[in-house]
Amino acid sequence: MSHSLPTPTIVQLPQGSAEWLAYRRSRFNASESAAVLGVSPWQTPYQLWLQKAGRSEGGKASHAMLRGNELEPAARAAYEELTGLVMQPLVLEAGRYSASLDGMTLEGDLVLEIKCPLRGTRSDLWQDVAAGAVPDHYVVQVQHQLMVSGAAMAHLWVYDGHKGLLHEIHRDEVCMARIQAGWEAFAVHLDSDTPPALTEADTVQRLDAEWAQSAKAFAEAKAAADQASEQLEAARQALLALVRHPKECGAGVTVSRYWKAGNVDYKRVPALQGLDLTPWRGKGREEVRVTMA
Repeated sequence: MSHSLPTPTIVQLPQGSAEWLAYRRSRFNASESAAVLGVSPWQTPYQLWLQKAGRSEGGKASHAMLRGNELEPAARAAYEELTGLVMQPLVLEAGRYSASLDGMTLEGDLVLEIKCPLRGTRSDLWQDVAAGAVPDHYVVQVQHQLMVSGAAMAHLWVYDGHKGLLHEIHRDEVCMARIQAGWEAFAVHLDSDTPPALTEADTVQRLDAEWAQSAKAFAEAKAAADQASEQLEAARQALLALVRHPKECGAGVTVSRYWKAGNVDYKRVPALQGLDLTPWRGKGREEVRVTMA
């Protein structure tokens, strides 16, 4: 087994059960590796972090996903008829890494990944595979499966409901190292309960009239608040210029002078050097910041 992963074992859990969902949140899954590496067209690292941290349930199954699940048995049967191989679907884990396989030979030397694109032969995936190319996010998923299973090769089987395309994918140790490095970095965010940085894909552009109206109201209110803040500070400085005693008051306004102890720079405390302060840290919380573009 490459990259020091443990020998894989079979996971026996009913798919879709509460135990299954909890298991998936605790593991590094093949279908999530593309998001971890920032190459998924459907999910960003931040969205995956929300899901695995239990702050989001994730999106509901799309029509394309439901169709793929329905067609999978027929797709596997068509593949087996073409190749003469018998493929057993199963879930494997190797340490924290997990892979749900659409099929694997009894010898464990070949794994199967089935894709049933919604648009069939008119889909981009069908056209790409027909030209001998596989999108990066699917390459990452399959390499993760090869890494966990220890198989020498995978067959990507693209099926339209009647016919299929078969594409061989061999082990790529460089890609596997990239996957492990990505998960190790992502695990830091999970273990420390701190989110990864947002990406451009996390930004949704709003063009609707309701948003435009609210944004205009915010911009106008902020401009007025900024002007009022400047006027307030100018008036404050004018008052301070008039103060001659520790405490003075008049016309409903009081100015007091007092001493305050300086803040402790905890980074400079020798006893705290190298100490993990996580046990004393409060629970993470979501905050909202509104800014002007």
